[in-house]
Amino acid sequence: MYDLLVKNGKIVTAERVYEGTVAVKDGRIAAILAPGVDAQAQKTVDADGKYVFPGAIDTHAHLNDPGYEWREDYAHGTAAAAVGGYTTIIDMPLQNEPAMTNAELFDRKHEIVGPNAYVDYCFWGGLIPDNLGDLKGLHDKGCVAFKSFIGPVSPDYSSLNYGQAYEAMQIIKEFGGRAGFHCEDFSTIKWQEQRMMREGRLDWQGFLDSRPVIAEMLATVDIIEIAKATGCKAHICHVSSPDVAQKIKEAQQEGYDITAETCAHYLSLTDQDVIKNGPLFKCAPPLRSQEEVDRLWSYVEDGTFSGIASDHSPCSYDEKYNEILGKKITNVFEVWGGISGIQNSFQIAFYEGCVKRNVCPTAIARATAKNPAKAFGIYGKKGDIQPGFDADLLIVDPEKEWEITEDSLLYVNKISAFVGMKGKGLPVCTIIRGHIVAEDGKITAEKGVGELVRRLD
Repeated sequence: MYDLLVKNGKIVTAERVYEGTVAVKDGRIAAILAPGVDAQAQKTVDADGKYVFPGAIDTHAHLNDPGYEWREDYAHGTAAAAVGGYTTIIDMPLQNEPAMTNAELFDRKHEIVGPNAYVDYCFWGGLIPDNLGDLKGLHDKGCVAFKSFIGPVSPDYSSLNYGQAYEAMQIIKEFGGRAGFHCEDFSTIKWQEQRMMREGRLDWQGFLDSRPVIAEMLATVDIIEIAKATGCKAHICHVSSPDVAQKIKEAQQEGYDITAETCAHYLSLTDQDVIKNGPLFKCAPPLRSQEEVDRLWSYVEDGTFSGIASDHSPCSYDEKYNEILGKKITNVFEVWGGISGIQNSFQIAFYEGCVKRNVCPTAIARATAKNPAKAFGIYGKKGDIQPGFDADLLIVDPEKEWEITEDSLLYVNKISAFVGMKGKGLPVCTIIRGHIVAEDGKITAEKGVGELVRRLD
């Protein structure tokens, strides 16, 4: 007897959509049964013709726990992820106190956040100029990749220059790790910011002009070249521009292990939203034009991206509109940059892609599950609907209409650029290792059901 059957669904993988029943035993997929095959189970979920996706993987989440729990914590952030269809998150290391930059801090963070997790979680390791000797230790603990910045960053930690990136990638290559980067050229942005200040352009157009696509392009191309020179695997975070995506695609076609992610906000929102609405829409890289949004979708369809991430970067209302850590906000450059989206990113990607643009659901499964699982070394456990994989499943009702409201958000701070957005196609049931953790927008599991996932290879 099976533990769980998910029947009457349209199973979506990276390769095809087909009808069948997913049979679960001991937290893993035991079999895929043909329609009509009789089987017994302790519990049955009737998908009733809805899509059954592999659980989505959020490759880029800032949960700020420990240290900045008043922005977001594991209980709220992972509950929101579960409701939104992410069954595994890959948590960023640097917006913690202290930042997770050595093996001892890996253990400390795991001990603190584990009891509060509603979804499974992996850790990025921090990559800063001062911890190159600690990277192997973090890798041995199970970090799936290492995150750094090529560009301006919080004063709490330092970005890398290209020489430091080169040395770091030489080290990471030796143990087979992956280096990930926020790619925006430091000197270009700093000069443009100073120029905007000098010219008195302190409005939202000035902010957009201070972070042009060329800044993202320069940093991305340079990191790709360093990856080629060192042989290190690299990941480009939150790609906003289709022109940048094209450079990544070309490197992939040349045979280099360069992966990348985009985000739901780059696939749905535009620069005009920033100009019209201001603070809640500020992020880095910034939102681009509608034409660029539309072109970016082709790189989701062709498999360039290994992640449609949330880049969930939460903050308080005051940090968007009034003050940050006691310092009054006086212009757009001082506003907290980041969009809260871990609860809504999958539904937005499904709506913008499958509903509005007729993108095949297989492309969404590839970008949100199979490709990220392969990129971050957890494929075989996560990322697909096959016997032996964890029974991480997401049931999506393609006909269910939705509107995002503040009251529906499970975050510590119920603010998001996505509030007010309407669409169709919604996650209605999230299953992690055979446990039903969320149904119809509500958590149905206990805290602590989520488990740490370490890199497999």
